[in-house]
Amino acid sequence: MSNAIFPKLPGIKWGMSKTPIWRTRVQTSASGRELRAGYYSYPLWKFSLSFEVLRNLGSLQELETLAGFFNARRGSFESFLFEDESDNTVNNQLIGTVRAGQTQYQLVREFGGFIEPVLAVKGTPTVKVGGVLKAVGTDYAVSPDGVLVFKTALTTGQPIIWSGQFYFRVRFLRDDASFENVFAHLWAAKKIEFQTVKK
Repeated sequence: MSNAIFPKLPGIKWGMSKTPIWRTRVQTSASGRELRAGYYSYPLWKFSLSFEVLRNLGSLQELETLAGFFNARRGSFESFLFEDESDNTVNNQLIGTVRAGQTQYQLVREFGGFIEPVLAVKGTPTVKVGGVLKAVGTDYAVSPDGVLVFKTALTTGQPIIWSGQFYFRVRFLRDDASFENVFAHLWAAKKIEFQTVKK
């Protein structure tokens, strides 16, 4: 597991693909009736990017940056962080209510009415309990995998709300990457795919 962040390069093609993935087992009887079992409580997200231009000339080493990042992860072996600029922020997101004796709560985010965990936080989130702003370090800390840890027990039943930014923890889907030399010092990477990982 790495906290390296996927590089932002200018030659990316407009229109990133983002796909939610579920896993369901469907067993069909002779009569046609189905028995379905769902294996995921929240989806995996697959991202597909295309780089039309990767320069490899002088100080512009975009090809080397992307290839080097891929190689440093050893293909699909090591996870990393990806910031989806269209989906990276929560504002006043309800985590839940304080439960008696519990001091740890997983950060979550809502996307289209569906709630799923946030497994990598960008920066320091702000946290309110019962409408009161809490102080990071004094009242709470946040683990690298998005677990909110309060230093002392809280009053039961109070709502816990957070605001902040997050990354997706992902890994490359393949152990190989294809780079095409389109002209002189200009290269392209038609398909770079990665997928979220669960803890």
